[in-house]
This record gives sequence, C-alpha cells and structure tokens, in this order.
Amino acid sequence: MFDTLIGPRIGSLFVILLGLAGNVWGDSESKPNVLLLLVDDLKPTLGCYGDPVAVSPNIDRLAAMGTRFDLAYCNQSVCMASRYNLMLGSRSSSTGFYSFGTQFRDVYPNAVTLPQYFMNHGYVTHSMGKVFHIGHGNTNDDASWSVPHLKDKVIEYVLPESTHRQLTREEALFTNEFSRPIKSLPRGAAWENADVLDEAYADGRIATHAVDRLRSLSEDSDQPFFLAVGFVRPHLPFSAPRKYWEMYDRDALPMPEFEKAPEGAPEFAVKRGGEITAFKPVPLDTVVFEDDLKRDLIHGYYASVSYMDAQLGRVLDEVEALGLDKNTIIVLWGDHGWHLGDHGSWTKHSNHEQANRIPIIIHAPGVTKPGTSTLQLAETVDLYPTLASLAGLSRPKAPQPIDGVDLTPVLKNPRKRIREYAYHSYSRGGYLGRAIRTERYRLVQWEPHSGGKIEYELYDYEKDPLETRNLAVSEPDVLARMIRLLDQEPPAKQQVKKNRK
Repeated sequence: MFDTLIGPRIGSLFVILLGLAGNVWGDSESKPNVLLLLVDDLKPTLGCYGDPVAVSPNIDRLAAMGTRFDLAYCNQSVCMASRYNLMLGSRSSSTGFYSFGTQFRDVYPNAVTLPQYFMNHGYVTHSMGKVFHIGHGNTNDDASWSVPHLKDKVIEYVLPESTHRQLTREEALFTNEFSRPIKSLPRGAAWENADVLDEAYADGRIATHAVDRLRSLSEDSDQPFFLAVGFVRPHLPFSAPRKYWEMYDRDALPMPEFEKAPEGAPEFAVKRGGEITAFKPVPLDTVVFEDDLKRDLIHGYYASVSYMDAQLGRVLDEVEALGLDKNTIIVLWGDHGWHLGDHGSWTKHSNHEQANRIPIIIHAPGVTKPGTSTLQLAETVDLYPTLASLAGLSRPKAPQPIDGVDLTPVLKNPRKRIREYAYHSYSRGGYLGRAIRTERYRLVQWEPHSGGKIEYELYDYEKDPLETRNLAVSEPDVLARMIRLLDQEPPAKQQVKKNRK
C-alpha cells in the first residue's frame, strides 16, 4: 500500500499511525473511562461460563460485549490478599501479604495502587462497596481515591430472627469490632430470603449509588474517570430478596460430585470448617453436612449470584443509556472462587480449582471483539498493566513489584498466547503452597515454614477435573516438568507480620 502513496500522503499517514501506536484510542487527548466491577466470592457459576442453571443475564450480556477469560485465576484465595493483588499488581508471594490484619502501606508507604496510577495520569477515581477489604483488621486506602470511598455492609440481615438483634461474629470481624472475643459472640444465619426490595441489602444500594455517580461523572466529557464498584454477594451470608431464590428449583440444583479429599493429597491441603462455621445452622461438631443443609447453601449461593447480577445490570443499563459504553473499558473480576461442597469444603482458602478459578471479562471498545473467549491463562495481577495499556498509558512503575503481564495482545487476538501458566499461592497447616496451573495440569509445592520435607500435589484436569487423585508420585515426568516451570519463579516472601494484636 505504501508503494502507491506519494509525498504528503505518506507523511500524513505516518503521523496518524504514530499517534495510533501510542494510544489505542487514537486521540492522545481523549482518554477512555474505566469501570471496574468487583464481585466477592464469585466463581464462574454464570451462564456465559457454561453453568446450565445459573440465572445471570447481565454478566452474560457483558460477556457478549467483550472477551471472556475461561482460564483466569486469583493469586490468593482470600479476600484481603486477593484485593491487594489486584490493586497493587503484586502477587502475595512477592509482597508477603497472605493474611488479614496487614496493611500494605506499612511495607510500601509510597506504593502506587491501580486507581492511583490512573489518578496520576489525569483521572478522577471513585469507589463504592467492597473494593479494598475492610474488616479483620484491614481498612480502606484513602490515597487511592479522589473523593472519600463510599462504604456499605458485607454481613447484613433484615430479619430479626437471623441475629436475634445481637452483634454476630462475622459482623464484628467486618466492622473491626474487637472489644470482645469473636467466638464469644453469637452466630448469624447462613442465609436469608426475606420478601424485600433490592435496596434492602447493600448491593442494591451500591447499584443506586453507582448509577448516580455515573450520571454525575458523565456531565464532564473531558474528564476521564476510574470508577470501582464492589458487590458483596455471593459472600456469606446468602442474604438476597426472595424473588431471586424463587428463580431456582432447589431440588434441581447441582450437588457436589466428589466430597472426599483427593487420594494421596497432604492432609492439610483441603480446607474444612473455618468461615462456614460462623453461621447457623452449620454444625460445629462435624464437617459432614446433611443433604438438606447442602441444598440450602447451594440454593443461597445461586440466589445471591442472581441478585448481584441484577444490580450489576442496573449499572450496565446506565452506562449504555448515557452512551458511555462507547468510551468506557468495563472489567468484571471475581476476587476468588468458592467451594460448594467439593472435597467436603464450604469456603475458599485452598489451592484447589474451585477456590482459585475466577471470572474475568473485559470490554474495551475498539480493542475487544464482541462475544469472544480465550484459553489464555490469566491472573488477577494482569489487570493492572492491562488496564494501563488499554488506556494508552505506559507500563506501570511503582515501589511495589508489578508482577502482571499486559493481556492486550490476547484481547486483540484471543488465540494468542503470552504465558504458559498462571501462578497462585496459599499458606495452610504450617506450609506455604506455591502453585502453577497450565491448561492441563496444576502443581502445588508445599514448603514448610520452619524447614523440612516438601510435599507436592499434581492434578490432570483433562482426565480428572474433580481432583480426585494426586498424581505427584505416579507421574514423575510430568511432576519434574511442572517443577521446572515453577522454579522459574522467584522465591516467595514470608508472611508480613500482622499489625493487629
């Protein structure tokens, strides 16, 4: 084509191409907005991910607008650390932030968070709902936002019988109320299906605030914004208006298929009890649940997903009504997965598939193609450099490690591959488990904190998607190959000391 152009036409085309190379939006003065939708405890129990019973029309609609990552993984299957992974662009193994009660600015006082990076490039940054984890000794990061963060509840009930009007264990944890021992407090209900309006619970109120904020932000088309909207369902308790429970036939919901620990796995690798026991009527004296309780918990999870989806849909509706979808990058991110009875577990906090696989969906006008999907392995930490790239900004540099890769090439061509595996970690039973997930296998290397024998888990998801058997002994060649991949990663940092007594 260039051979047919002469004189000024060549120069003009060169200038245009140079501008486009620096900014995918073409005009360096016109920056795209960013809408980051964060959802607590959401694994891919969504129609767009192939779940046959999930009622999730609005997230499905977002997937139809952009690119769905089918093999996306969190870097740490616990709320606080996963949100630090997102906001810092740093894996827990790079920072030492594995558990609650640690404040990232105690270690990196000059850290540049994801919203801060955009703020430093002329954006206004707003947030509402659950964005940073507030509770368990952790707080919001005020420096990340142009205006004060709008907080709402995580643990919430409207029926008196759910709490008997007393402060519950989980309410205390999520409000940083430590004046009494947590276990001296009563347990709240594990679910609630009150006949109430959507705004009776936090996600409904957050959607209303997000709609109002979008209207306000859209009034100045020259001012780009970064808006983080955090939804809390399907986090426990499964409190959702009754109409969302009625979307499902309780007896037709999928029950756990394999409830044992994987054969040959280290005893500490499976999480039993824990968070779920803070809610009634979950038994305290056994990890074996009756079928009725299992069905109620699974029903509550699905109802909570549909309730959250409806609120997220209200936000998407407003984006489209205001015409913002033409110049707004929209990202859906689940902070980690959730065990719904697989391996007999009813929480996260593990290195298994159900706790670590997450939904990531990205709509970037002019970059993503509608209704596309990819098997490129992705991590939470990738979103920081990817969003910067999509906005035409340089690769982030900050005092904290930036561990992610820019996924933009995959958004342009979903068949492109830019990494061989995803990495995550979790600390359990006196061991730090560092894991890598390829398209077919997962390796978990469990190294004792105090030294000693290293334990391994190896799973083949092509032959054994339910993780019924640890293959670390029976497949030495695969194990060795996976260990070589893991050895490419730097050694993990130890847990940062908690600052809450």
